[in-house]
Amino acid sequence: MESPPVNDVCSVCHDDFNLPCQANCSHWFCGHCILRVWHHASALQPCKCPICRRVITLLIPSETAQHQRHDPEASRVLMQIENYNRIFGGGSRSFVQRLRDVPFFLRRLMRELMDPHRSLPLVFKARMIFAIVLSTIYVLSPVDIVPEAVFGFIGLLDDFLILLIVFLHVAAIYRSVLLYRHGGS
Repeated sequence: MESPPVNDVCSVCHDDFNLPCQANCSHWFCGHCILRVWHHASALQPCKCPICRRVITLLIPSETAQHQRHDPEASRVLMQIENYNRIFGGGSRSFVQRLRDVPFFLRRLMRELMDPHRSLPLVFKARMIFAIVLSTIYVLSPVDIVPEAVFGFIGLLDDFLILLIVFLHVAAIYRSVLLYRHGGS
């Protein structure tokens, strides 16, 4: 989603969203509320989502929040969010965290690809297409590292592994695009 759901409120302050931000776990918070959660715990570590307890490694302000930069208070909060992303957005903490983030990034990527008003960098599009085409050729080709004809279901494992690697690669590239776009570099 590009903005929080209608008729929803911030789960921290239980009020309407003020400078809404989406975390990498897909939950929405007020920008200043999630920063308060972060500062309440150790400021040397990323905070955990108050709803699902996943580590938040990336905060993405909504389009409406971006348009409020002229307000000094909003500008201060957005700069703190950029700082948070700069500190903790460089990469996921673990392989499990990366796996959990894949659906979030792939959903956002698909929405962005379908939106005619958004444009992704050409380098990203080329890398994504190259990865998808090569993985499709490998999965559909009769030549495999572990052939299905010989090993049956176990032979499909290498195909699933290739697809997992491609999804992780595409999600990581898209994460870096989001991080760059929202002030993380």
